[in-house]
Amino acid sequence: MPPRSRSCPKCSRLFTSSHQIPIYTRRYATAASAIAPAPSIEQMTTSVPPIARYPPTQPPSHRPPEYRKSQLHRQYASLLRSNPLMLLFQHNNLRSTEWMSIRRELAQALRKVDEANAVEGRAETDLADRVKIQIIQTGVFAAALRVVEFFRPEQYQGATMPELSNPATQSSTLLPNTLPTPDDMTLKHGLSRLAYEAVADKKLSHALDPLLSGPLAVVSFPIVSTEHMKAVLSILSPSPPHFRAPTRRANPGYHDASVQNGLPKLLLLGARVEGKVFDLDGTKWVGAIEGGLDGLRGQLVSMLQRVGAGITNTLESAGRSLYFTVEGRRGMLEDREQKDEEGTGPEEPPSAP
Repeated sequence: MPPRSRSCPKCSRLFTSSHQIPIYTRRYATAASAIAPAPSIEQMTTSVPPIARYPPTQPPSHRPPEYRKSQLHRQYASLLRSNPLMLLFQHNNLRSTEWMSIRRELAQALRKVDEANAVEGRAETDLADRVKIQIIQTGVFAAALRVVEFFRPEQYQGATMPELSNPATQSSTLLPNTLPTPDDMTLKHGLSRLAYEAVADKKLSHALDPLLSGPLAVVSFPIVSTEHMKAVLSILSPSPPHFRAPTRRANPGYHDASVQNGLPKLLLLGARVEGKVFDLDGTKWVGAIEGGLDGLRGQLVSMLQRVGAGITNTLESAGRSLYFTVEGRRGMLEDREQKDEEGTGPEEPPSAP
């Protein structure tokens, strides 16, 4: 057995006191952490909603969300809802250099329109960067179009989320949207089961369905601007007299070989304006409106004014003709009375006998 080490009493007192300081410190820290502020009135009157079992940006869906087609479906549905003006083109084997050159000329033409609108003081001055041309998958785009056009979530009165702050809500109330299951009837997004069942009927048809075939590309506009639409048509589908292509002196890059070889491979099919489908002639009519929406409103106001003036003249013509008739008859009677007075003359007094 090894011998015990001897220590002096002073060293033992220092060793003991040095280990007693952390003990008091820990007691003080524990007592301080036990003091918590009182809850606020909002925390006492409202309850915290339960934690959902799925991220808010990716709710459970009938179609598997990890597939690329599902993400394209969401992208196309958002594109259709947020862009009131869309031009539909059919593309045939365009090369990457041709696409790049066409996008370059398109952006340059749109910037010129923005500069002209800024000089005139119009509101549409920042659309060049938001007008996009992109290739779409025709089948997925058609499915997203059917959901946007025919699915109305407000028409489905399914299970609703109970109001958690209401004292009348029971603590044992089942919350239908906390489990990641696609069968939940409260889910009403574009990939939900309700949306799938709403557009499953093959009898539903849209006016744009005959154009949705083959390789397609769309040009999307965030607002309806006929000036920008005219610029796009002048670049992608030039046709005089309203949509003239830029001259070589004004825009030499437009006449490059990559641009001129790619433009014949783009064919304008139609347009979707404010939910309405226009064919080729209707698309050109919309793009040829002078002055944009302001010009169209001015034409409508002038037309209504002409119609109102015509109605006013028609209503006033009856009263005016009656007035002229009465005045003419009155003049005739006055002339007759005057002639009778002149023909009769004054009576002579009788002679004395």
